[in-house]
Amino acid sequence: MSDPYAKTVVFLSGPYRSNTENGIYQNIHTAREYAVKLWKQDYAVICPHLNSAFMGGIVPDAVFLAGDLEILKRCDKICMLPYWMDSEGSRAEYDYAVEHGIEEVFIEE
Repeated sequence: MSDPYAKTVVFLSGPYRSNTENGIYQNIHTAREYAVKLWKQDYAVICPHLNSAFMGGIVPDAVFLAGDLEILKRCDKICMLPYWMDSEGSRAEYDYAVEHGIEEVFIEE
């Protein structure tokens, strides 16, 4: 018998960093909007933007990326946010997903 509470876990990947605090805020806000849409599509969503919001500088950026890749390993799918190609971290996450057979999921509008 299948678990009625089982969910597909989706990792949300997109730009976080920006040249301004407002830009960071906007990137977090965009990620949150997409997370809401995915939750409404019946996925369980991991949104790293909210997990480490405004923690810049507490550890090197590479530590956050390594942590995000560790979390991604445990996810079923990945969802790429707009402008993800502009983000070094998102490109690394996408490459990891492709290399490890983690399928991409898209937002239903």
